[in-house]
Amino acid sequence: MRTVGRTALALVSLLSAGLALTACTASDRPSTLTNTPSATAAQPEAQETTTQAELPEPSGPPCEVAQYEVSGAPGEKPTITVPTGCTPQDGLVVKDITEGTGPEIKAGSNATIHYVLATFRDQQTRQASWDAGQPFTVENVGQAQVIQGWNEGLIGLKEGGRRLLVVPSDKGYPQGRGEIQPGETLVFVVDAVKVEG
Repeated sequence: MRTVGRTALALVSLLSAGLALTACTASDRPSTLTNTPSATAAQPEAQETTTQAELPEPSGPPCEVAQYEVSGAPGEKPTITVPTGCTPQDGLVVKDITEGTGPEIKAGSNATIHYVLATFRDQQTRQASWDAGQPFTVENVGQAQVIQGWNEGLIGLKEGGRRLLVVPSDKGYPQGRGEIQPGETLVFVVDAVKVEG
């Protein structure tokens, strides 16, 4: 009788474990890879999302534009140092780092852009077109299928120029996207490789 009882208990335990595993299949969980630009970014993304959720909200006075540091020569991948001890200022911030000498981006222009994106709260670089080995094309600037911060912030940038854009969440991804958390301030450095129109 004891042997039968132990066997029944073991079977119940195994069936329970099997049901628990079936309930947690990958297809039931939301994908973290939907907006990931490359497979190499998939693993760090999952780790960074957990870390980012634990970060406190920025505090202190509004950041000065000069506190955002950009290093690297024009035509090469820049490095962004996001300031600490301050909060993102209100509105879109636009600052030319290198003045271009070619045609200027206007509403309706097509522009080929190299960019680096960092997030404010954790000062982490999230994406860079330089890593993909090719720039990104923005068609019909002002009405392009990009974030509003780019549609506004690219206007006036000349070919060959480099610009800092600090984009508030309402002009970026207010609801979040991929590894970008809701309400996040985006810090871009954009290089105008080619401007047409």
